[in-house]
Amino acid sequence: MQLLWFIPTHGDGRYLGTAIGGRSVTFAYMLQIARAVDDLGYTGALLPTGRSCEDAWIVASTLVTHTRQMRFLVAVRPGLVSPGVAARMAATFDRLSEGRLLINVVTGGDPVELAGDGVHLNHDDRYRLTDEFLTVWRQLLSKPNTDFQGDYLRIEGGKVLFPPVQKPHPPLWFGGSSPIAHEIAAKHVDVYLTWGEPPSAVAEKIITVRRLAEARGRTLRFGIRLHVIVRETASEAWETAETLIRYVDEEAIATAQNAYARMDSEGQRRMSQLHNGSRAALEISPNLWAGVGLVRGGAGTALVGDADTVARRLLEYRDLGIETFILSGYPHLEEAYRAAELLFPRLPVESAPIRPQPVQVLAPFGEIVAHI
Repeated sequence: MQLLWFIPTHGDGRYLGTAIGGRSVTFAYMLQIARAVDDLGYTGALLPTGRSCEDAWIVASTLVTHTRQMRFLVAVRPGLVSPGVAARMAATFDRLSEGRLLINVVTGGDPVELAGDGVHLNHDDRYRLTDEFLTVWRQLLSKPNTDFQGDYLRIEGGKVLFPPVQKPHPPLWFGGSSPIAHEIAAKHVDVYLTWGEPPSAVAEKIITVRRLAEARGRTLRFGIRLHVIVRETASEAWETAETLIRYVDEEAIATAQNAYARMDSEGQRRMSQLHNGSRAALEISPNLWAGVGLVRGGAGTALVGDADTVARRLLEYRDLGIETFILSGYPHLEEAYRAAELLFPRLPVESAPIRPQPVQVLAPFGEIVAHI
């Protein structure tokens, strides 16, 4: 099992839905979390993306020189950046970090936010653009020259001069719950991600995506994004869960649910359906709690319980085929230590990855001729 953590570039705190106990996410605070991830033995950390977040690439670039082994899962956004620019960014980061880059492909699910960034495509068209984007991106990092003509992209003589360390390219991670997203995962990516749905729903996704990949002669790995509220006793864990949402009132829930309703993300729809904006039955599966999703978009579920129980639930997902777990907890600095202390001894955690050696590019002259 690989365990990753999360660096909350959009804000952090002890409670949800309130400024009480909130923390400003400064460079110093992000660096504390990154160093904890690095020292404690997590594989790496996910950096979120979107207009409510600090830019993931710049954050990762500022943190990478302060860490030794952790990997950075950073978003590429088809439609917001060209595949050529994205490929060069990935190759540069991978080279300078000596192979510590993971790519999170994010198509986006909020039409309002996307329109603010100049993307005016409907759900399926965004995924068709993502298909073309990944086709070009992969070719740029594995071939000397790339030409491509699609419905959304036209590339003539595309190239990346300085290759990445990881071959053929940094691993592609991707999450999506719609049928077209499953097709793209099967065609392009290395790791398919799901949010923390009940095990039966996760198993169904894995079966579907695995079959689609096998039909293309490919194999995928699978990962899950979850919060964890783990304590020495179950009663303490559940009390902590209730305390996390103590300031979440009905107005805050309604505001959040209205925002989710405008989204065309199938994954967000499935997350919202787990609780339907109600506190009545938040334990939707044994130890799987949907309280986070009342006011937080995206990953909205947490595994809650004592260390043995939470470890057992994680192993149940592992037995379904999940190899990689992206975990988080509030506040993220303290919970990174707590999760490592309580869960690592109870799980077959993979040790820090051995990184490939950087590729040396030798030129017969100093600066490349006509490099502009």
